[in-house]
Amino acid sequence: MKSVLLIGQSNMAGRGFIEDVPPIYNEHIHMLRNGRWQTMAEPLNFDRHISGVGPAASFAQAWTEDHQGESIGVIPCAEGGSSIDEWTIDGLLTRHAISEAKFAMETSDLVGILWHQGESDSYGERYKTYEDKLLSLFKHLREELNAPDIPIIIGELGHYLGDVGFGKSAVEYKQINQILSKVAHTEKNCYFVTSKGLTANPDGIHIDAVSQRKFGLRYYEAFSKQKHVLDVLDVEHEWIEKEAKRELTKNECIFVESMKFALGQLSFEEFSINISTINESK
Repeated sequence: MKSVLLIGQSNMAGRGFIEDVPPIYNEHIHMLRNGRWQTMAEPLNFDRHISGVGPAASFAQAWTEDHQGESIGVIPCAEGGSSIDEWTIDGLLTRHAISEAKFAMETSDLVGILWHQGESDSYGERYKTYEDKLLSLFKHLREELNAPDIPIIIGELGHYLGDVGFGKSAVEYKQINQILSKVAHTEKNCYFVTSKGLTANPDGIHIDAVSQRKFGLRYYEAFSKQKHVLDVLDVEHEWIEKEAKRELTKNECIFVESMKFALGQLSFEEFSINISTINESK
């Protein structure tokens, strides 16, 4: 199985409203939780009780479309609200991410790192020291994971920042974006992903669910083609509509029904009837 490491702050963890997009269920996508690979369900990066949709699910779904019958695991280590100073080489978040990645590497092949962070450093001239700190982090991750050539995909901060809500304080996001782009364009095996056209939740800082689906596709485009993604992808809207109509496999149907039963949305009798129907029809 292949795996990817998710690091950064809340827009990598995901705050898109789950009810705003069709769910992604795929028996070939797993998430590392409590030391085990579990079938992925959102929120997959449960750093807060308000976690929601991030870019990883659509990234992984796109990956499975290009790798039929193969599996991919996501390693959620993003932390909402974290600044670059919390991602120092000896910081708790970095140590935790490395620990989780090494654990995952016992049963998977780590093939990429997805990074999205910077909103917490978009004020007070923090951008002046941001580049050196980011480069130090990436160098340390590659050394500690013994993966000198691993691709690192870097997402741009939302262009909507600095206007309303909690995003109003991120007045220096353009300076951070310039640094993110510079690092991606100058460092080996680093690729930049635009946030062009992405929209936010009403809070003005978190990328909404539909845009997160699109963002994940852009991350995957950069990862799979090993190139920068500097514009909107033509397939984004079409892909979301197509995935909403995807027929679930037998195992995926059973997973969904089991989840509904566990959440009290089905009685045991209803659950039993539905499982019997699935077993007979699939």
